[in-house]
Amino acid sequence: MMTAVFFNSGVDDETRREMLFKGEVFVYSAAPATTELVGFARELVHDAFGGLDPETAQHEMPVEEFAKLLAELKPRFIHHPRCKELLPAVIEERGCDLGQTYFDLPRLRTSTSNDYLVSGISYAFHPHRDCWYSAPFSQVNWWIPVFGVTPENVMAFHPRYFDQPVRNGSAGYDYAEWNRTSRHSAAAHVRSDTRVQPRPEESIELEPQVRVVPEAGGTLMFSGAQLHSTVPNTSGRTRFSIDFRTVHIADVRAHRGAPNVDAECTGTTLRDFVRCNDLAPIPEDLALEYEAKALAGVS
Repeated sequence: MMTAVFFNSGVDDETRREMLFKGEVFVYSAAPATTELVGFARELVHDAFGGLDPETAQHEMPVEEFAKLLAELKPRFIHHPRCKELLPAVIEERGCDLGQTYFDLPRLRTSTSNDYLVSGISYAFHPHRDCWYSAPFSQVNWWIPVFGVTPENVMAFHPRYFDQPVRNGSAGYDYAEWNRTSRHSAAAHVRSDTRVQPRPEESIELEPQVRVVPEAGGTLMFSGAQLHSTVPNTSGRTRFSIDFRTVHIADVRAHRGAPNVDAECTGTTLRDFVRCNDLAPIPEDLALEYEAKALAGVS
């Protein structure tokens, strides 16, 4: 599988989704709506860190104090009503139909340098597909750096595995059970992370890999079926980024999306999504349909 990276492409959203479902990646320059979203995130981040530079504060704080700060900062961003106003503008800026496109809550992610904090609230993700975590195969991932990033602190794609199965632990993952037992305990995992998560159960080749380095406020879009991982951060600076996910209701209804080559999880994340133009949830019948198919082992 060869992945192509398209910069500032002019294709429409339907064409782009078809290409994303085949493993392509799209990158866009910073634009007014993403710049506003990043500016809002920076306000919250700087307020939380006080007089410290958020990107270098890890060198001046005990790790437990840093983790506690993130445990307060991240939910403040995720659940802030301003985000539900800003995200539809970002999505519309990229040519999506707000009446047909649904999004989930944005996450404020961090990747600290030199193994300072790689578990719990600042989890360094092993190679994985979001589809191992009960995501629909029509899911599109959006990733936006809050500050400048480098090849040493972004994420890596492992495109040879887009259409190649990887033996993994997704069969033991159920989204509802994860929400009930593990999601809200992230802040308690500082020195290590004991939560059971789907991961490769065979050796995989991390090279060759693709690292995309957008500007601050730029947007990276890729399929939730892409195998990707957190790059071991050796930059000396903590990376802050925003990510969220979208689905188009026509894709959900038609079960259109990337191929399922190896996911065996149960449950669905569809109830996390709301419609851009009025924040209405995904129809419950669709969530139930996806849960039934997952239990039956049908993608």
